[in-house]
Amino acid sequence: MDEVPPEYRSNFIHLYLDIGWYAVLAGSSINFQNVYATRLGASGFQIGLMAAIPALVSLLLAIPAGLWLEKRRVDKAVFLTSVLYRAGFLFWAFLPWLFNDSGQVWSLTTIILLQAIPLTALAVGFTALFAAATPPEWRAQVAGTRNVVLSIAFMITSLACGWLLEQLPFPLGYQVVFGIGFFGAAMSSLHLYFVRPLAEETLAAGASETTPAIEKAAPRPGDWRAALRGDILAGPFRKTLLVLLFFHLTQYLAIPIFPLYFVRELQLTDEHIGIGTAFFYLTTLIGSTQLARITNRLKSHKAVTGWGVVGMSVYPLMLAASHTVPAYYIISILGGFIWALVGGAYANYILDHVPANDRPAHLAWYNVVLNASVLVGSLAGSLIADQFGLASGLVLAGILRGVAGLVILKFG
Repeated sequence: MDEVPPEYRSNFIHLYLDIGWYAVLAGSSINFQNVYATRLGASGFQIGLMAAIPALVSLLLAIPAGLWLEKRRVDKAVFLTSVLYRAGFLFWAFLPWLFNDSGQVWSLTTIILLQAIPLTALAVGFTALFAAATPPEWRAQVAGTRNVVLSIAFMITSLACGWLLEQLPFPLGYQVVFGIGFFGAAMSSLHLYFVRPLAEETLAAGASETTPAIEKAAPRPGDWRAALRGDILAGPFRKTLLVLLFFHLTQYLAIPIFPLYFVRELQLTDEHIGIGTAFFYLTTLIGSTQLARITNRLKSHKAVTGWGVVGMSVYPLMLAASHTVPAYYIISILGGFIWALVGGAYANYILDHVPANDRPAHLAWYNVVLNASVLVGSLAGSLIADQFGLASGLVLAGILRGVAGLVILKFG
C-alpha cells in the first residue's frame, strides 16, 4: 500500500471512522428493522412500503436537492443533512412504549418517511463530498478500505445485536438495539464534520484523465426546465443512468422478500440472522482487501461492477433452493465475496462518468434513477412474492440480476 500523503490523511481517517460508526447503525437498527416489522406482523406489502415510500420522497426531491447543494459548501451540507436524518433513529426505540404492534409498523414507516427528506440531500451530497475529498488515484483504495472497516464493524455489531435479541425479552431487546444504532449514527455524523474538500487543482489533475469538464450555463430565474438539467439526459451520462436503472431494479426486487423468507420459510431466529449477516460481512471484508488488485487486473471499475452484478444473482437463486440454517450461512459467505466487488466499485464507476465540475446535478439524476428503482423494485418484489410465492420471487430476481450485470458489461 502506498504511503498516504499528509494532506490527505485527515480526510481518509475521518472517512474510515465515518463508515465504521455507520456500520454500527447499519448492523443494529437498519439490519433488524425489517425483521422487527415482520415479527410485529407486517405484511409483504408493508415491508415493501418501508423501502418504497422513502424512495418516492427521494425521487421527488433529488433534483431540488442537487440544486440546493450547488449553492452550498458540500461538506457543511452533508454534515447538516446527516444530523437531521440520523436524529430520527432515536425515536425508533420509543415505539413499543407508545403504540400496539400495528401502530408501531405504521409509526416506523412514518418516521422513515420523514427521515427520507434529509437523506435525499445526504445521499447526493456524500458522493460529491467523497469525490471532492479523495483524489481520483486514491478512490479505489479508500473505497476498499472503507468496505473493510464497514465489514468489521458491521460483523461485530450484527453478532452482538443478534445475541442481545436472544437474551432480552421482546420488544426490550429491539429497543436496546435501536439505541445502539442511534449512538453509531451520531458518531458517524461527528466524523463527517471533519471531512473537507481538497483544493480544486489537486482534484482536476486526476479527474481530467477520466472525465471531461463541461460548460454549463446558469439557468435564468424562473426557467424550471433549465434548472432540471435535462441536458444531462441528452448527454453521454444517459447510458450510464439506464444500465444502473436496470441494475438497481433487479437489486431491490429481492429486498422485501429476504426478511419474509428468513422468518417464514427458513424459521431463522434473530441470532441466526445476526450470524449470517456477520458471515456476509466477514467475506465482504476479505474481498474488499483485494478490490484494488482486482480493479487493476480488470482495468476498469465498470468491469468489476458488471461481473460483480452477475455474481449477485447467486444469492437469491441459492436462497430460494435452501431450507436449512447451514445453507443460509453458506449463501451468506458467498454473497459477501460478491458484494465486496459491487459495493466497492460501482460508486467509482459512476464517478468515472461524471464531469468533475458538475457533480451535484449528475449525481442528483443518478439519485432519481436509484430511488425510482427502489420504489418500483420494492413494491413489485412484494407483489410478486404475494402472487407467486417467496421462492419464485427470489428466482426471478436472481435471473434478472445476472442479465443486469451483462448489460453493464456490454453497454455501460
